[in-house]
Amino acid sequence: MHRRSLLAAAATAPLAAPLAAARAEERFPGRPLRLVIPVGVAGATDIVGRILAEQMGTLLGRPVVAENIAGAGSTIGAAAFLRAPADGYTLYLGTNNHPIMQAVRPEFPHDPVRDFQPIALVARQPSVLAVHPAVPAPDVAALLAWLRGQRDAANYGSTFPGATNHLAGELLKSLAGLEYTIVPYRTAANAVQDLVAGRVQLTIDSPMMLAPLIREGRLRGLAVTGAERTDLLPGLPTLAEAGVPGYELTAWQVLFVKPGTAPEVVAVLAEAARRAVADPGVQQKLRQNSAEVWPDASPAAAAALVRSETERWGGIVRRIGLTAQ
Repeated sequence: MHRRSLLAAAATAPLAAPLAAARAEERFPGRPLRLVIPVGVAGATDIVGRILAEQMGTLLGRPVVAENIAGAGSTIGAAAFLRAPADGYTLYLGTNNHPIMQAVRPEFPHDPVRDFQPIALVARQPSVLAVHPAVPAPDVAALLAWLRGQRDAANYGSTFPGATNHLAGELLKSLAGLEYTIVPYRTAANAVQDLVAGRVQLTIDSPMMLAPLIREGRLRGLAVTGAERTDLLPGLPTLAEAGVPGYELTAWQVLFVKPGTAPEVVAVLAEAARRAVADPGVQQKLRQNSAEVWPDASPAAAAALVRSETERWGGIVRRIGLTAQ
């Protein structure tokens, strides 16, 4: 008995006391966990999810296995997550698609607020407005003037209806009174490829994708989309301060468990997530991929964000009549 006690103590020694105590009391987790990422590989959300999974696995003492289940605006991955038991062993990384899943796809039977329990704000990424160098616009004011003259002859590269970069383009059209054409592509990479080639004239997308091209001079960055400037793209103003009042859009990742999960299990997972995003090494990895952590990563802050984003973007989707084809 004494030998077994020593082995148990050694196994939990690397963890800080509160998390270790919770694990010892509840015997959770007793096996590997699964993190459903509802988008494809190599994008911002996939990278953030894998960074989070690795660090949470270290803290929990069990692997957290990332699994990409992409398609239909995140609804395929969301449905897979909700089919799993509410035992804490299946986690879900929601993205900006999350608040509008039901608004864009009325056949999707799950409510983005009621049917998902947020436990942590993981990361966020302001997007950047970029244009092809041939566009005669050194700043946002000049771009708006040029676009008003071009009307629907100007093309904006986007992905599927309801994607973050699609909604970013719709929001710009609405707030600035523009009429450019939104051209859909299979992936954001395809849209950016055509932007570099000059077949479309502008887009709004993640710094991870656009910043290297801006630094190389292959694209021109004009503004960021967050509420504040970011040192991820130093020198660029926000769209709101550059001439589009009220414009604010930030891509984000939120960690969810299934409602009905035992409170003590939720507490262990939320604490592991909090410690993961507070880790300096994790924050450095996120910044290397153009992502920032939130000032407050708590479950309450995550729940507030999901509620507000669902209300905001659901209204925009309904106003522009956006539904999946």
